Amino acid sequence: MTTNDSTTTDLTTTSTPSAADTPERESWLDRLRRGSRTEEPFLHNPQRTIWYAVLFLALIVGSWAVWNRLTIGLAATDLTSQMPWGAWVAFYIYFVGLSAGAFLLSSLVYVFGMYQFERIGRMALLSAIVSMGVALAFIGSDLGKMERAPTTVLHFHWTSPLSWEVRFYTIYIVLLIAELTIALRLHKGLVRSVDNAHKWMRILGTIGVPLAIFGVHGGTGTIFAVVKARGMWAGGLFPVIFVVSAIVSGTALLTLIYYWQRRGVGRRPDPKLLSNLGIVLAGALGIDLGLTFYEFIVPLLAFQFHETDVIAVITLGPMWWTFWIVQLGVGMVIPFIILVTRLRQRAAWVIAACFMVVVGILGVRFNIVVPPLITPVIEGYPVNTYVPTFTEWGLSMFIIAGGALAYSLLSELFPIHEPTPEEARTEPLLDAAAAPAAERERVAS
Repeated sequence: MTTNDSTTTDLTTTSTPSAADTPERESWLDRLRRGSRTEEPFLHNPQRTIWYAVLFLALIVGSWAVWNRLTIGLAATDLTSQMPWGAWVAFYIYFVGLSAGAFLLSSLVYVFGMYQFERIGRMALLSAIVSMGVALAFIGSDLGKMERAPTTVLHFHWTSPLSWEVRFYTIYIVLLIAELTIALRLHKGLVRSVDNAHKWMRILGTIGVPLAIFGVHGGTGTIFAVVKARGMWAGGLFPVIFVVSAIVSGTALLTLIYYWQRRGVGRRPDPKLLSNLGIVLAGALGIDLGLTFYEFIVPLLAFQFHETDVIAVITLGPMWWTFWIVQLGVGMVIPFIILVTRLRQRAAWVIAACFMVVVGILGVRFNIVVPPLITPVIEGYPVNTYVPTFTEWGLSMFIIAGGALAYSLLSELFPIHEPTPEEARTEPLLDAAAAPAAERERVAS
C-alpha cells in the first residue's frame, strides 16, 4: 500500500512541471544569433584569429593617442586657428561617403529590384551603419569642446546646414537599423508575410535614397559649399561631387568586404557578382572623372584667382603626389582602365581596382579639406602648413579598428554574410574535403 502511494505521489509530482522547468520562448533576436553561429561563421581559423589579433593590436597601440586627445586636447594636433580642420575632418567625410555609398548600393536591391546584388544587401546596410558611427567618432574627436556636441541637437537654426545635418544623420541611422532588422528577419524566415516585409523595405529604401543623396552626403558637401571665403569649396557642384564619390567608394569597399569574407570562410566568390559590381564602379568612376575635370577646368578658364591658388597648391605644392598619383592615378584612372577592359573578367583585377579606389578616395578627401585652408584668406597673412601628428594618426587607427571590430562582432552575432542555399551553389567551397561536415551538407541540400 505504501509503495502504491509513493508511486502515485511521484507520478503526480512529475506531471506538474514547475515554472523553472518551463522553457522560455525564444525571441527572434535569439533565433537570429543561433542561426548565424551554427550555419555560417564570419571567418574560419586561422584567418579569424589573425584578424582579431590585428584589430586588438591596433586598438592597444592607438589607445595612447586617445589618451593624448582627452588630456591635452587639440594641442596634440597640428591644427591652429588658421588651420582649423585636418585629418579627422577628412576621415569624417570619407566615412560619411562610405556609408551613403553602401546604402545607395543596397537600394539597388531593395528599391529597384536588382536582385543580382541581393547577397550584399545586408552587408551594405551594416557597412552603412558602422561607417556612419565611425564618421561621427571622427568629427566628435575634432571638436574642441566635445561636451558641447549635444547642443547641436537641443538647438536648431533653419539657415544652418550643420543643424540640418544632425537631424538628417539621426533619421538616417534609425532608418538603416530598421531596414537591416527587416532584412535579417526576412532572411531567417521570421516574418509573418514576405510580401509585407518586401513592401516595408521598399518604403524605407525609397525614403532613404533622397535622404542619403540630398541630406546625408549631399548635405555634408553643403557644409563646405556655403563657405564662400574658401576657394574650391563654394559652389553648387560640390555636393554633387560628394554624392558621386560616395557611390564610388561605397561600391569599392563592399566589393572588397565581400571578396575577403567569402575567401575567409573557404568559398570562391561569385565571379558574375564581382563583374557586375565592377560595371557599377566603372560607371560611377567615369562620372567622377568628368566632375573632377570640370571642377578644375572652370576656375582655370575663368581666372578665379582665389581658386587657382588652391589648384596650384593641390597640383604643384609639396603634396602634389597626393593628387597626381594617389587621387588621379591610383584612385581614378588606373581602376577605370581596368574596369572598362577585359581585365574586369578576372576577379584579381577587380579586387585590385577596388583597393586602389578605396585608397585613392581617401586622397580625394584630404585634398578637399587641407589645400583650401593652406592659402590665406586675407592678403598679407602667412601661408599655412599642416602635417598630421602621431596623435592624429594614432587616434584615426583606433577609431577605424574599433569600427572594423564592431562590424566583425555584429557579423558574428547576426547572419550578415550567410548565403541562401541558392547563393551557396554559386560560391563553391575552395576545399570541400576540409570543410566542416555541416557546411558540406548545407551546400549539398
